[in-house]
Amino acid sequence: MNHFFADPSDISGNDIILRGDDHNHIKNVLRLKKDDVISVSDGVSDREYRCHIESFGDGFVHCRLDFIKEAGCELPVRVRLFQCLPKSDKMDHIVQKTVELGVYEIIPVASKRAVVKLDEKKAAAKVKRWNAISEAAAKQSKRSHIPQVKDVMGFEEAVKAAGDSDTALIPYELSSGFSFTRDILEGLSDNKDISVFIGPEGGFDEDEVKLAKEAGIIPVSMGKRILRTETAGPVFLAWLVYRFED
Repeated sequence: MNHFFADPSDISGNDIILRGDDHNHIKNVLRLKKDDVISVSDGVSDREYRCHIESFGDGFVHCRLDFIKEAGCELPVRVRLFQCLPKSDKMDHIVQKTVELGVYEIIPVASKRAVVKLDEKKAAAKVKRWNAISEAAAKQSKRSHIPQVKDVMGFEEAVKAAGDSDTALIPYELSSGFSFTRDILEGLSDNKDISVFIGPEGGFDEDEVKLAKEAGIIPVSMGKRILRTETAGPVFLAWLVYRFED
């Protein structure tokens, strides 16, 4: 079943309106017709609106509600991924897979050892692309929420931004054994904000780890093997899926 997102203001009673790119995609790409069934989320609540297409207008699709399903498809914790900028198009993959796995928000980070250096114009274009990938992945995986990819931050700014999290972690190859990581994961509870920092290909600079520790961010191990930067984020999310999902 095809899944879309509607602005909450476009959901009123039994009427749901889909606009913009969704109108074109439904009508001209998917070639859906009147009475075809789709699912819709409002991007705010954890509800899934099952509805059928009533009619096509000029730039919009009018749908009629059939029933509401309390989806419960979001993780019970809000995971903020602070991902240091990787090379080439690896960030596309990271955004797609972590959104599929339930990430709440993604913050690209310009760290010392990151090979990629983005000026303001390039960064804006990249962030726009990553948000489009996030939306597509959220639709594909039938999320109730579209994770936002924020503007690129410097490492120090990112550390400050993580300061309001209930738990903040920084995987680091020189940290304690995995049993410590397991204890932290088992100690997490619902409705909390969890921040995790993932380093670039060259890893974190020692000064960055020191700065993170001074800010209360906990160094943890991700196991005996060194993971690629595009692997680490999805692995961490997968652990949380295992930890929290029924």
